[in-house]
Amino acid sequence: MTAGVDRTCDVLIVGAGPAGTAAAIHLRNAGLSVLVIDKATFPRDKCCGDGLTTLALRELESLRVQPEQVTNWMDVDGAWLRSPSGREVHVPLPAHGRYAAVAPRIDLDAALVRQARDFGVEIAEGHSLDTSAASGQSPVRDRGTAIDVDVTGIGTVRARQVIAADGMWSPVRKALGLNEPGYLGEWHAFRQYAQQVEGPAAERLYVWFEKDLLPGYAWSFPLPGNRVNIGFGVLRSDGRKTGEMADLWSDLLQRPHIRAALGPRAQLEGRHTAWPIPARIDKAVLSAPRVMFVGDAAAATDVLTGEGIGQALLTGRLAAEAILSQDLLHPDAARLAYERAARHHLVADHKMSATLGWVLRSERGARGALAIVSRSGPWGRSNFARWMFEDEPRAVALTPQRWHRGFLKQPGAYATRK
Repeated sequence: MTAGVDRTCDVLIVGAGPAGTAAAIHLRNAGLSVLVIDKATFPRDKCCGDGLTTLALRELESLRVQPEQVTNWMDVDGAWLRSPSGREVHVPLPAHGRYAAVAPRIDLDAALVRQARDFGVEIAEGHSLDTSAASGQSPVRDRGTAIDVDVTGIGTVRARQVIAADGMWSPVRKALGLNEPGYLGEWHAFRQYAQQVEGPAAERLYVWFEKDLLPGYAWSFPLPGNRVNIGFGVLRSDGRKTGEMADLWSDLLQRPHIRAALGPRAQLEGRHTAWPIPARIDKAVLSAPRVMFVGDAAAATDVLTGEGIGQALLTGRLAAEAILSQDLLHPDAARLAYERAARHHLVADHKMSATLGWVLRSERGARGALAIVSRSGPWGRSNFARWMFEDEPRAVALTPQRWHRGFLKQPGAYATRK
């Protein structure tokens, strides 16, 4: 062992959420030595809407994570949308494969950690970056031919590459001096679970475009056992304070259409939680020498829907593929390959989502959009639902290089198993 170094590995991954575990599994399958650290111990909850889009499902399938491995997984076959005028539209998803599901993050993330370990990944829970050095040196240090990272309870880990999957306020990014002081994300979301749901929300996925939330929305996502994940998201630029959001939450829960969806006996579980959503993949710093940022650390969340699990899994895979495509002795080539891939897959979708968000900012725009969907007939409504949840068609108008014959007819994830 090199003097002053306690552990060595090919790739150190900071964060064992979806982005980190996805990267770890792909790298370990290719034979690289991987160490994943996370300050938490699993299972642990993560404030989230728990929705899984087709992108997330396809990525989970590529990791060989099966729905039955995830406790409280629930498939979704469509969505019920409500316009600010009160018009309700049902948009069904195609039947061939899975296009959407709901899974609590406490269960999904624990399943991903188990899967990574089953593939031989070493995951050190309860360990984080050690910032306590008396000398004031950074816990992340580029040594030219490798990178050293100080980890609590382990010591100095020397790796060829680091993947930072450590969230919106990435400690790795901060240690490298790349953080943006005062950044609070593009969206702010509010969530709580409810039980004894006997109304239609027990089985239906609801999206309510409330006029005082636009371009944000409220949601209710069904879970097994008459439970739901219910919450709302608003633009951070709206300037709402946390206290105001708590008052808005109480008001939302008393609105007749939401009470009718939940049923008269529905009861909230525990406390509500709030979290910021980083959605600026077009502007985010995606890499540094020997370091790649993935998931929320790359601000990869969808700027229209606030969905980030699929993007986390995708960026984790893209980081792994970039490392595998290059010699570990040439990290600059790997980081540039990752940046190109991440921007190719996500920036066009980001721009399209931002444009659609502009349309939905006004009550008139939201009403008009849902009126068009309502009048589009069964074929149009089904393809609109797929367009909402699918990873490929969302920005195809901006990325014609992604066109191919039958791209609107691809089956969903796990198609051979349904």
